[in-house]
Amino acid sequence: MRLVFAGTPAFARVALERLLAAGFEIPLVLTQPDRPAGRGMQLQASPVKQCALAHGIAVAQPRSLRLDGKYPEDAIAAREALVAAKADAMVVAAYGLILPQWVLDTPAKGCLNIHASLLPRWRGAAPIHRAIEAGDEQTGVTIMQMDPGLDTGDMLLMERLPIGADDTTGSLHDRLATLGGRLVVEALELAACGGLTAQKQPTEGVTYAHKIEKAEAAIDWSLPAEVIARRVRAFNPFPGAATALAGEAIKVWAAQSQAGLPGGLPGQVLSAGADGIRVLTGEGVLVLTELQRAGGKRLPAADFLRGFALAPGQVLDAAPKAAG
Repeated sequence: MRLVFAGTPAFARVALERLLAAGFEIPLVLTQPDRPAGRGMQLQASPVKQCALAHGIAVAQPRSLRLDGKYPEDAIAAREALVAAKADAMVVAAYGLILPQWVLDTPAKGCLNIHASLLPRWRGAAPIHRAIEAGDEQTGVTIMQMDPGLDTGDMLLMERLPIGADDTTGSLHDRLATLGGRLVVEALELAACGGLTAQKQPTEGVTYAHKIEKAEAAIDWSLPAEVIARRVRAFNPFPGAATALAGEAIKVWAAQSQAGLPGGLPGQVLSAGADGIRVLTGEGVLVLTELQRAGGKRLPAADFLRGFALAPGQVLDAAPKAAG
């Protein structure tokens, strides 16, 4: 089976590598244009582009796929490349561009999407973050036949995955990427022999995983400790939960919630020691166990406190000016 692959980040690279290992012929890869990154803000190729070039696969990087959009020349070139690829199907994983109808219609068997949630829950851009933030006990991967809607296509395969109490977006991302790569190979092998059955998504239980904004990183100490703890895990590694003391930004990378007596000022430090920094919240206490100063390294609470004076009674700010 000949495939075109469309994807950009590390999540998608895992799937591309799995497809290549399974022996699928992939003459063309679509990925986002190179972006500036790192301290020098130099242009860097996406993980998917790096993988494609390492395997000698042609790469197209259109800024848009809309023939009537801002970059019609990019869309026209991409259409020519897709037609020339003569693909049986396209596999899409975290590509980052909307696929117009002409793209969906080009491959003989259409476009299959690897989506990191149990559809119809968490349609949209940030399903892993939102599942952890909401306190979901499980998530998974859905292989979906794409249509013009936002993750509304028919479901082809689905597999569940538990969310651990200590899972961050980073750790859950890696397990879901591995699952997605395996599941899309299974879906394509079933499709090749006519053994794949499409199922409509339920109309109940639809939720949307809106894109993560950097402004969400600021810790609101008036919230319950349990809610803040989930956000700390959901925003690790991006954008990183953040607070501040006397204007200095601090990122919080690990924290646990504890029951606490009501009363006091949210954000007030109750104690600071080797076992963590206990902070009063709107309901309960949050124990900060891994922190980072702007420009510094991530450190356990004990090491962090050796270089940062933090005493009981001090109050952490809700919204830092910067988070490093």
